[in-house]
Amino acid sequence: MFEGITFIGLDVHKRSIAVAVRRPGTVAVHEERLPHEPGAVARWARRWKRTSGGKLVCAYEAGACGYALQRQLEGLGIECRVVAPSLVPRKPGERIKTDRRDARKLAEYLQGGHLTAVRSPTPAEEAARDLCRAREDAKQDRMRCRHRLAKFLLRRGQSYPTGRKPWTLAHHTWLQGLSFESPAAQVVFDDYRLAVAQLDARIEALDRQIEIVAQEPLYRSAVGALRCFRGIDTRTALGLVSELHGIERFGRPRALMAFVGLVPSEASSGERQRRGAITKAGNGHARKLLIEAAWHARHKPALPAALRQRRQRQSPEIIAMADVAQQRLHRRFWRLVQRGKPSTVAATAVARELTGFVWAALHAVH
Repeated sequence: MFEGITFIGLDVHKRSIAVAVRRPGTVAVHEERLPHEPGAVARWARRWKRTSGGKLVCAYEAGACGYALQRQLEGLGIECRVVAPSLVPRKPGERIKTDRRDARKLAEYLQGGHLTAVRSPTPAEEAARDLCRAREDAKQDRMRCRHRLAKFLLRRGQSYPTGRKPWTLAHHTWLQGLSFESPAAQVVFDDYRLAVAQLDARIEALDRQIEIVAQEPLYRSAVGALRCFRGIDTRTALGLVSELHGIERFGRPRALMAFVGLVPSEASSGERQRRGAITKAGNGHARKLLIEAAWHARHKPALPAALRQRRQRQSPEIIAMADVAQQRLHRRFWRLVQRGKPSTVAATAVARELTGFVWAALHAVH
């Protein structure tokens, strides 16, 4: 099956790449190390294309270096696969790990067909995904800045009145009226407020860009379909679509549930069956978005004005599916709560069912 194919394992780092080459018809492994630079990679690729006399297949683990190396090698005519690190076989007794050994192992497993390749996003898909993740990072930064400001005020006996919602217009007006006798304390207070204001502006700018990207032909139909569901607006819809980058690779809903880590873990043996918490394996960004959307199921089914507007010019099939989801997920949430389950567990179970509706909606518009 693999006759005439040269298999190459690459252990990729920021500055260097460890290479292990397994030629066809021999058990010897050629090893080398090259700088992780486009020029050096191009020279290495041309040399092996010239000397191998057959097909070249490379593989490296997905990680911080992204897909740039894969795109460069494929542009040079060399097949390159990015594999899932968590699915690379590992021997329990191995206690030595080096770049050279990792590269040899990848070449060996690649030749044996034991590696699971991930679906690499296109540059456009990766850019949309990074945009959504940048907004998520900015929100986390804003939360930290808000906490610093609130704790600074608490240490000085200043606390926003109980029962009033913070970070509203009234709260900002209250902050503007505060001042401190110490110049140093006033500088710190102004600096914390400025940090919050800057992050507010960053998030608004990212939101505007997300709205623009969501209208591109690549995402318009999928985002429009997901916005028909309660709890999913443009930011969540584009975030889900960009994280999945290709619903066609999930043949059934459970495959998508497993991809986002919302299926139960299991440790069964013989006649004993033991299931535990969700696996949390796979894409954590998509899982977070689904769980956030699932919390809307605790409210009674309704059709507010914003949701009616989002459903304009959408397919009746998708709207009917969204109505069924709203009714079903609400019943599911409260049935679990009434059985004594914590609300967080109920929301996670609802998120798993919501994933099935997302799968069906995206396949309907695909």
